[in-house]
Amino acid sequence: MTQRRWIPALLLGLTVTLLAGCSTTRVVEGQVQSFSTLAAVPAPATYRIERLPSQQAPSFDTITTLAEQALARAGLQRDDAAPRLLVQLGVQADAVPRYDPFRPYGPGPWGMGGRYGRGWGVHGMWRFGEPTPLHRRAVSIVMRDASTQAVVYETSAVHEDVWVSDPAVYGVLFDAALNGFPKPPEGPRQVRLPLVPPSH
Repeated sequence: MTQRRWIPALLLGLTVTLLAGCSTTRVVEGQVQSFSTLAAVPAPATYRIERLPSQQAPSFDTITTLAEQALARAGLQRDDAAPRLLVQLGVQADAVPRYDPFRPYGPGPWGMGGRYGRGWGVHGMWRFGEPTPLHRRAVSIVMRDASTQAVVYETSAVHEDVWVSDPAVYGVLFDAALNGFPKPPEGPRQVRLPLVPPSH
């Protein structure tokens, strides 16, 4: 009887923990690298986003909005008629496979289970038990002086994790990429920012 009494309590505790975990704000860690020739925020601090031909689809509007919000937090204001800066955006999404370093790949007692899923057996063509792929999300921002066309700011941010939340992750990555604007630290760095869940 004693052993059976703690089972419901354990299940209740696990449920509470899972619910608490779902409500916890996620933190996005971006690998950031920036290059700048700016000594200060341009005056006036205005910009216009120049969308590439591949970015003309309405689906890119959400990405543009997230970038505009991040640019505003960096102290810049959109002004299509009189921009001081011309801004180009880049986004990328793909999956990065992972391999368990402790799991054998190759000939074994279960058959030929090659690293890339060739053969049969436990490690066969269906790749049972392999780690979940990493979701890779990346953004880039290039700023040019509107009068000279010279690039004055270039920055990028990359995030890899087993979970994904598009397009919200892009907004956080734009913030990370603009961290330190207009005089960011030199060299690659990690920027950790919270991912605020969308309001319902």
